[in-house]
Amino acid sequence: MARATKAATAPSTMKELKDTLWKAADRLRGSMDASQYKDVVLGLVFLRYTSDAFAERRAQIEAELKADGWSEAAIAHQAGDVDEYTGHGVFWVPEAARWEYLAQYAKGLPGVDGRPAKNIGELVDDAITLLIGANPGLRGTMQPLYNRDNVDQRRLGEVVDLFNALKFVGDGSSRARDLLGEVYEYFLGNFAAAEGKRGGEFFTPPVVVRTLVEVLEPKEGRIYDPACGSGGMFVQAEKFLEAHDRDRAALSIYGQELNERTWRLARMNLAVHGLNGNLGSRWQDSFARDLHDGVEMDYALSNPPFNVKAWARNEDDPRWRFGVPPAGNANYAWLQLILSKLAPGGRAGVVLANGSMSSNSGGEGQIRAQIVEADLVSCMVALPTQLFRSTGIPVCVWFFAKDKTAGTQGSVDRTGEVLFIDARELGYMVDRAERSFTDDDIAKIAGTYRAWRGTESATGEYEDVAGFCRSVSLAEIKEADYALTPGRYVGSAEVEDDGELIEEKIARLTAELVEQFDESARLEVVVREQLGRVL
Repeated sequence: MARATKAATAPSTMKELKDTLWKAADRLRGSMDASQYKDVVLGLVFLRYTSDAFAERRAQIEAELKADGWSEAAIAHQAGDVDEYTGHGVFWVPEAARWEYLAQYAKGLPGVDGRPAKNIGELVDDAITLLIGANPGLRGTMQPLYNRDNVDQRRLGEVVDLFNALKFVGDGSSRARDLLGEVYEYFLGNFAAAEGKRGGEFFTPPVVVRTLVEVLEPKEGRIYDPACGSGGMFVQAEKFLEAHDRDRAALSIYGQELNERTWRLARMNLAVHGLNGNLGSRWQDSFARDLHDGVEMDYALSNPPFNVKAWARNEDDPRWRFGVPPAGNANYAWLQLILSKLAPGGRAGVVLANGSMSSNSGGEGQIRAQIVEADLVSCMVALPTQLFRSTGIPVCVWFFAKDKTAGTQGSVDRTGEVLFIDARELGYMVDRAERSFTDDDIAKIAGTYRAWRGTESATGEYEDVAGFCRSVSLAEIKEADYALTPGRYVGSAEVEDDGELIEEKIARLTAELVEQFDESARLEVVVREQLGRVL
C-alpha cells in the first residue's frame, strides 16, 4: 500500500472559505428560503471536499509509486485501488462525481451522439447518487435535490463556479477534514441566525456544547443524544478526545433525531469529521420509538427542544420511573428518557429551560423531588441569557451521575450532595443579540466541577464561592421544596470592604450629590440663555 506524504498545494484559508461560501448562499437566497439553500450549499460543500481529498490522495499515491520506480501502467492500476483511499479516511469518488467534471459542465452538459443533454442540477444529482453508491457509509446523508423546480439552474451554475476557488487540501486528509468541520460549524451557526428559531432547533452554540463536554470529560464508552440535531455534541466530544491525545474511536456514538432534514445533516456532519455513528436507519421520535432500546450509555449529552407541548406521551412508558410527565410539557420526559439510558456509572448533561429547575405544574415538582432523592443530580448550572440566538428563554444545564461515590469518577465522595453554579454573569456580548463564553469562562465552570468531584484533571481543591458556587446537601434542597435554581443557594457575591466608615461614606456621597444638583442647575441656566438668543 502506498505511503502517505504531504502535498504541496495550499488549502484555502478559513476566511476565504467563509467568504466564498456565504457568497454562494447569497446567490441562492433570493430563489429559496434559508432551510432550502442550507441543504443545497452544504451538499455542494461536501462534494467539493470529497473530490479535493480524493485528488490529493491520488496525487500522493502517484508521486510515491513513481519515486519507487513503478511503471505508469502499474501506477495507474494501483491508483484505482479503492482501499488506497478508504484506508486513509478518504472517500472513493467516481469520475462523474469529481469536482472537475461538475465544474466543466457548470452551464450544463450538451447532448452529443445521442446522449441526452443535462443541466447542472441533473449532473449534481448524478454525482450524489454515484458517491453514495461507492461509499455505503454516506447513505442517508445527501439527497438528489438539485434538479427540482425550486432550484434556479443558472444560479446553481454560478455557485459551482464560485466553488472553483476553494481548496480543501494541503496538509493531508485530517487537516482538510478539520477545515471542512470548521466550515460546517460556521455555516450551521449562520443558518441558525438566518432561520431564527427554526434554525436554532438543530444548532446548539459550540460554547454551550464545549461546557457540557469539559464538565463530563467523555473518554471512552457509549455516548448518546436522543435529540441529536446536527450532531454537534458528538463532534465536540471527538475534539475533546483529540485535544487530550486520546483515540477518538474510544467513543461509540448513538443518536436519534425526529426531523428528517436535520437527521441527514447529522449524518453528513459525522461523515465530515470521519466519525462512525449509529443514528438509526431513519429519522424517528425518541419518545415514540427508542431506536437504541436496551443499550446502556456511559454518557449522554443533549439539548432537546424546550417546553414542547405536543409530544408522543404514553402514560404506561416504563421510562417514567419517577412519575408520568405532563402532557403539556416534555421537559421532564427528556430528563427521564436520558436517565433511563444511563449505565450504572453513567453521566449526563442536559440543556433545558430555566423553568425546569423549579416548576411544580403538572406533577413536575414531584418528579423532580423523586430524581433528587434518588441522588442522581450532580450539578446544576444557570447559564447567562442570549447564548442562543434562536430563543430568549433563560437556560440551565442539568448534570446527572449514577455514581457519586469516591472512585474512578473522582476522589471525593459527593453522595447526598449537589453542586450549584450560577454562571449568569459570565460571558461577553458578541453583538446586541448574542452572548458567548471565553475559554476562561468554560474553564471556570468545568474546573469548579472537577475540583468538587476531585477528578484527575482537577487543578485545586474545591471551595464554595459566594455568588458563584456552593455544594448543598439533599436535606437543604428538600427544605427548599426541591427547587434547583442555583441563585437560591449560592447567595450574593461578597463585596470588598473599602475601609470607609458607613457614616463617612453617606456624608461624602450626599455632598457629591448636592454638587451634581448645583452643576445641573448651572447648566440649565446656560442652556436657557442660549435658547433665548436663538429664538
